[in-house]
Amino acid sequence: MQLQGKTKIDGKIEAQRRLFGQVLKDKGFVTEEQIQEALAVQRQKGGLLGDILVSLHYVTHKQIMQALSEHLGLEIVNIEDREIPSDIINLVPHAIAHLYRIIPVGIKDNVLTVAQEDPLSFETIDDLRLILRYSIKPVLCNKDEIIRALEKYYPKKHESVEQLLSEFKKDTSYPESMKGEYIDIEDLKKMADAAPVKKWVGLMFLDAVFNKASDIHFEAFEDGFRVRYRIDGVLYEKISPPKQLGIPITSRIKVISGMDISERKLPQDGRIQLNVAGTPIDMRVSTLPTKYGESIVMRLLNKSAVSLNLDTLGFTPEELKLMYQLLNKPNGIILVTGPTGSGKTTTLYAALNYLNDTGTKIITTEDPVEYDIDGLIQVQINPAIGVAFANCLRAILRQDPDIILVGEIRDEESARIAIQASLTGHLVFSTLHTNDAPTTVTRLIDMDIKPYLIAASVEAVISQRLVRKICASCKEEYEPSGEALMKLDLTKADVGGKKFFRGKGCNNCNKIGYKGRTGIFEIMLMNNEIRRLITENANTNLIRMTAKKNGMKTLRDSGLMSIYNGLTTIQEVVRETMLV
Repeated sequence: MQLQGKTKIDGKIEAQRRLFGQVLKDKGFVTEEQIQEALAVQRQKGGLLGDILVSLHYVTHKQIMQALSEHLGLEIVNIEDREIPSDIINLVPHAIAHLYRIIPVGIKDNVLTVAQEDPLSFETIDDLRLILRYSIKPVLCNKDEIIRALEKYYPKKHESVEQLLSEFKKDTSYPESMKGEYIDIEDLKKMADAAPVKKWVGLMFLDAVFNKASDIHFEAFEDGFRVRYRIDGVLYEKISPPKQLGIPITSRIKVISGMDISERKLPQDGRIQLNVAGTPIDMRVSTLPTKYGESIVMRLLNKSAVSLNLDTLGFTPEELKLMYQLLNKPNGIILVTGPTGSGKTTTLYAALNYLNDTGTKIITTEDPVEYDIDGLIQVQINPAIGVAFANCLRAILRQDPDIILVGEIRDEESARIAIQASLTGHLVFSTLHTNDAPTTVTRLIDMDIKPYLIAASVEAVISQRLVRKICASCKEEYEPSGEALMKLDLTKADVGGKKFFRGKGCNNCNKIGYKGRTGIFEIMLMNNEIRRLITENANTNLIRMTAKKNGMKTLRDSGLMSIYNGLTTIQEVVRETMLV
């Protein structure tokens, strides 16, 4: 596993990567300009320098291997031409092999020879030496061979990660110095680099990725620490670490996320870029001081797991038709609303992905930038240095854009500039935190935006929620009770002939009955009647009734369609929507 944080070892690795670039240059494989281009890509998107140079078609894999072998003095091996004995494979636990992307190829005199995916990751060698308790001899191997070997010798089994964590928790051989409240900063640094701490944090990250968690919650209490993952929008308690590892683990997370390890009384924010089991993950880390220690929440942004295609987000065919009509408008504001975690950003980026072509200039301003998309000009908001939404928007308008994304309309100033942009011929996308589409009008008026400006600029409001999908592997039909139907304000007579489904729970969904999520949507299109009501300052209920009369399906209606189509359950729709 590769971790990128503000640590000394990261500096060494960066220096080695730059030195490796110089080796490639000295051999005549690349130019200085090509190295700088690859390093810029690496800083922005991560990845290995050699892989980036290959992807840019500046070098071949064979040239990279040759240069690495000479640069590091390492042997090149071919692991596909040999059958590695099971006793050698069993020396490395399944989860550790996937976590560090390694294959053991032999052992002699307590020296374990391993082929690793990134030979410049010297931290991996140190970790393996501490965790496996062998001296480690690295060798070079083609990256694709390692990927195929992992599939062959270590087929993915999520249970093995939890099993390792369980066995690790039963281990009582932690050093005595790990017990108690650590205040001394040097002690904290030593604890953060200790093998058991590194192992627990690495396995926790791996487990979270395998379980497709969106967040990891690490919470301090009087009698220990609790770990919870948010999976498909719901928190589940996982195996917690031994109490004596709590503070060292907190310190480890702070170190690799670039935080001040000595500051324990103030909230902090950090970031970790990691590669877990070949999956690039961008992790946003937040600490909060509490009565019994620091609470840490880590948001996992797995860009490779997100579909930025409107067709796969859960829109019905009729809703998709409306969306494409909206996206083809020349100007105006399209707002996407909903609570945090309802998928607003994904919907907006799917829309931008559809609109992205060489004839259109698209500029986004966000806090933070969650998805990197080629062809988009993306601006990171940083209020600490004066880069706020409002002044960013002013600058963007001088950049001759066709389409603008404002990450969030937060105040009157940003709302006014977004409206100005739409009225001067731009298509503007943004988000608001409101409960449904009609309430958005009231929210904008509360920001002191004149009703006539709202009516003139807003083309549509899309409110959305995410509901969990029934696991396809254990899906079963059932007859809902009258009490369950009452929660939807329905009776048995109302649902005559309709089929209802639920998940029994199986290994594929970790006994939950759900796997994955889909969107439900409420699309309020502006027409002359609704615009007139807005300028007359009509109340939200009247706007809602008029929108429904003109064909708007509410979130509850959309949820009911998902139930009848066998995608989700009554409980999910009741949890995420209200009757209006």
